[in-house]
Amino acid sequence: MKSKGIKNLLIDLGGVLINLDRQRCIENFQKLGLRNVEDLLDIHNPNGLLMQQEKGLITPAEFRDGVRKMIGKAVSDKQIDAAWNSFLVDIPTHKLDLLLKLREKYVVYLLSNTNQIHWDWTCIHLFPYRTFKVEDYFEKTYLSFEMKMAKPEPEIFKTIIEDAGIEPEETLFIDDSEMNCKAAQELGIITYTAKAGEDWSHLFNSK
Repeated sequence: MKSKGIKNLLIDLGGVLINLDRQRCIENFQKLGLRNVEDLLDIHNPNGLLMQQEKGLITPAEFRDGVRKMIGKAVSDKQIDAAWNSFLVDIPTHKLDLLLKLREKYVVYLLSNTNQIHWDWTCIHLFPYRTFKVEDYFEKTYLSFEMKMAKPEPEIFKTIIEDAGIEPEETLFIDDSEMNCKAAQELGIITYTAKAGEDWSHLFNSK
């Protein structure tokens, strides 16, 4: 892919920056007594706990209470958060280095479908690197739970284009979902669908 003419980068979080372990999360919730973990993790159910939380329609406390109701017994907030955050593994340091390098040439934004619990944990445990924190990697972070909308809804991309004052044809969106990339393409944004855990630094290699 040629990055000529690109001025802005919209970068996804989970699967693109953060390595994920869905199976570990499932097993940890099963240990807490949750049998239908797949129902909890269903991103296609707009009324499910996951998407309700990712769109900021329920609070972390309401999410935890919903999980307790699904489990059917008393489980602490700490136990729920530990199982929930076990979905997140790490951000390879070479990707953090890459973000810092990319900021020298591009305006870099984060665009993520995420939730308050995951985001807080990520900011504390995954983004800190050397002397850097989350605000050092991005011009601005666009988070679904704060925006009350989520990818692949066209409105989230339209909002970012207007808020950031960027031109779609000068913007590269890197995401691990073909559906999300297709939605961005329809608005004129250039996209790249990354494979899970891929080192996508090759996109910026000079030929």
